[in-house]
Amino acid sequence: MSYNNETCAICTSTDLFPVIDFGRVALAGRFLTEKQLKNEPRYRLQVLFCKKCYAVQVSHIVPPQELFENYFYHSSSILTLREHFRDYAKRVVERFMPAKKGVFVEFGCNDGVLLSPIADEGIDVVVGVDPATNVISKLNDDRVIVINEYFSHQLALELFKRFGPADIISANNVFAHIPDINDVVRGVKFLLAEDGVFIFEVHYLGQIIEEFQYDMIYHEHIFYYSLLSIVELTTKHGIAVFDVELVSTHGGSIRVFCSRSTSKYAAQKSKTLEMMIDQEKKLGFHGTEAFSTFLSNVEQKRLQLMELIRKLKDQGKTIAGYGASGRANTIIQYCGINSAIIDYIVDDSPAKQGFFTPGSHIEIKSREILASRDRPDYVLVFAWAFSEEILNKNKKFRENGGKFILPLPNVKIIG
Repeated sequence: MSYNNETCAICTSTDLFPVIDFGRVALAGRFLTEKQLKNEPRYRLQVLFCKKCYAVQVSHIVPPQELFENYFYHSSSILTLREHFRDYAKRVVERFMPAKKGVFVEFGCNDGVLLSPIADEGIDVVVGVDPATNVISKLNDDRVIVINEYFSHQLALELFKRFGPADIISANNVFAHIPDINDVVRGVKFLLAEDGVFIFEVHYLGQIIEEFQYDMIYHEHIFYYSLLSIVELTTKHGIAVFDVELVSTHGGSIRVFCSRSTSKYAAQKSKTLEMMIDQEKKLGFHGTEAFSTFLSNVEQKRLQLMELIRKLKDQGKTIAGYGASGRANTIIQYCGINSAIIDYIVDDSPAKQGFFTPGSHIEIKSREILASRDRPDYVLVFAWAFSEEILNKNKKFRENGGKFILPLPNVKIIG
């Protein structure tokens, strides 16, 4: 059962503006066995904007245990992410832990795609925290201390007793997933060393709006952060944002650097940070007009995609999907795609193969079928943010006449 957020989850304001409403949909990350297809639960998916603290958030929150205790997302299955986090490890250690002494903590660590490279850098104490038992169990690295829990203020107290203050706390692609984000930020501040640094990556609201990324909206993603909303959140807990970087992962994210407001970094605000905050104000991320325009653009993208698909189906063409992700399932459910339109979806993660997509119940298969005689005419790339990697992996499919459809940021065919 989900519960309704009638007030802002960050500042408790009731002055909320509706951004987009998907109605009642299945959980985007809950892939199903054939026996589970009947009586699948659905939950309201609506996004609201807080006029007081500028937070963009879902209105109905699904309890975390329903979302993450049997999680299907394995970061290490994606080459782009493996390379991204190897570079991440080298850069943050060089910048903030050059002596390689101290404590590095990551919460929402998934299968250790960052932590193993951090251990490769020679850091003394490397700790990973994640509630998804099936995913964190894949983290088989003796150099990493694994804690199968949700990060919270209470857990921060326990970690402090066990390891002392953390020199770096990291959270990547998880900061948007946390219902009680105030409790987590309090925990971060408590655990952080006086001149320690909190670094997190999160999908960027600016990119969502600019590229019409409605596929980023699903129940796991409770918040959709602008820098304006991040500064509002962290400042109330005595944490200062001092730098930000744009990164390309997941179709456009930001890497945010924070410290205690009393640390040596707090007054060293970068020009990039100041420039991006000014740009957000110009784009109106502290008002409602930008979100009204976003909704209009998203509806247009849906119409364009479905018009193309209907045209291809009328021509007798076969279509498969690529990338069984939460983002894929948002596109599928919002556009009304089902197994009569998409024959199946291929995915590179063996953990998903043999399951069915939530809501639409489309079977997930290995991408090897794209190289067989039964290959489809077209592949709709739901994982469009990784399209370059996907196209490189499937050159034979294209050489045999297969074509790819990209749904975002612009609907187009790649032959």
